[in-house]
Amino acid sequence: MDDHGLQLIRESGERIHDDTFTAWVEDVDPVQLRRLYQDLVVVRRIDTEATALQRQGQLGLWAPLLGQEAAQVGSAHAVTGQDYIFPSYREHGVAYCRGADPATLLQQWRGSALSSWVPSEIGMAAPAIVVGAQALHAVGYALGMKLDGADGAAIAYFGDGATSQGDISEAFTFAASWHVPVVFFCQNNQWAISEPVRVQSQLPLAQRGTGFGVPGIRVDGNDVLAVLAATRFALAQARSGGGPMLIEALTYRMGPHTTSDDPNRYRDKAELENWRAKDPIERVRRLLEREGLLDDDAAAEVAHAADRVAALLREGCTTTPDPLPESLFDHVYADPHPLISEQRAALTAHLASFETAPLEGSQS
Repeated sequence: MDDHGLQLIRESGERIHDDTFTAWVEDVDPVQLRRLYQDLVVVRRIDTEATALQRQGQLGLWAPLLGQEAAQVGSAHAVTGQDYIFPSYREHGVAYCRGADPATLLQQWRGSALSSWVPSEIGMAAPAIVVGAQALHAVGYALGMKLDGADGAAIAYFGDGATSQGDISEAFTFAASWHVPVVFFCQNNQWAISEPVRVQSQLPLAQRGTGFGVPGIRVDGNDVLAVLAATRFALAQARSGGGPMLIEALTYRMGPHTTSDDPNRYRDKAELENWRAKDPIERVRRLLEREGLLDDDAAAEVAHAADRVAALLREGCTTTPDPLPESLFDHVYADPHPLISEQRAALTAHLASFETAPLEGSQS
């Protein structure tokens, strides 16, 4: 491994053997490799459609993942049904691979639901907007798994900027002290909004956990097989009692931080073009072509899958009804609560007053 971290596919599409990690993806046969490629393409299409919907006024905000597809698809395919995911606000690709319904994937960003999926149905918590908070949630959940004797592990996703948050340091400390089954997955996309990663750390972020007792792996985040191998390895260690581990996936945010951001104000275009040459989708396409696994029929099937998901995404977004104001209280507690019932009744009465009160100056 060198500065780009663990690599199993060169940018040219040529495979690389690694004495430790190649074995972790030996089961990826041609069918599974094509599935990984299809998921990469579909996830990018989800991002493209969502960005367009936000520009058209259908979403209040969107956090693009353009360029980070391999980090999300590769790691998501490593997670099993016994594990639980704690995402940030950018893991749309992980949610799709985990089984989130494309028709509901944009509801939170439209403001029509508190989450774009039901966490218990796909084993994935709702997106965390508070930067870094989900790492603490993951550690707490992992401790519960350990105390219950469960076989799974928790995995927390966050960006390079989040590593400067106190929540991440506290999560590392607690995870190491209690030796809990958790994997910290850092997508180092090089920019924390407008600050480059060199401002966050003078050393590779994979080393950030070392002082806390959390070992780290640096992986090429644009190499879907390397990400899959590293995440499988880390999760297996966690499940078997090996304790926490940190993965730094080196990738690049090719779009804005959110659709409210303009990266042209702080980012060099030459840097962007340099990372375009490392495109994670093109890398797998080249590998498939080198190995004779991507003919016209296979390519058409992938394109059809992307079109189908895009249609579901757009229809689900534009046809979702606005929620009733009273629904604000629906999921505060699992069971009825007198204070919540009181507040719901007060809001209902307040809204009703606008329907019955006479207009000022009108005759009764």
